[in-house]
Amino acid sequence: MPGKSDTSRKTPPQRQPDGTVLLSGGNPQIAKGYGDAVVQSYIAAMPGWKQKVGRQLDTIITDAVPTVQKAVKWNTPFYGIEGQGWFMGYHCMTKYVKVSFFRGQSLDPIPPGASKQAEVRYLDIYEDDEIDAEQIADWAVQASRLPGEKM
Repeated sequence: MPGKSDTSRKTPPQRQPDGTVLLSGGNPQIAKGYGDAVVQSYIAAMPGWKQKVGRQLDTIITDAVPTVQKAVKWNTPFYGIEGQGWFMGYHCMTKYVKVSFFRGQSLDPIPPGASKQAEVRYLDIYEDDEIDAEQIADWAVQASRLPGEKM
């Protein structure tokens, strides 16, 4: 209709130089898969400063829980224990990386971010935040000992 702007058009997804599509918030679109390689592909596709955060989180979790299993589902890296399910993951948001602890309410201390889901707690990491590797490692170890989520 003349004189009206078309607000129904969506902004096309961003593409990384390697062709990876970045979804809303800059979250990489990575095909579902299991194992370290697919998680490393996700991390490599994380935009800007978030890639360093992804590398740090992956190293912290892997060092703290050497038996960890990894996967990418719903464009999110997941970490779990075979036979127990997934205990944590993370996701790129526009201005931060959201770390999810699926049984976070049972951790000590409880991660700071509340969720609509009773058991889930979050840690949001912003560009200039200092990552508390010791605390994240402690949470990962605690979470790995709890029943995980089946997803």
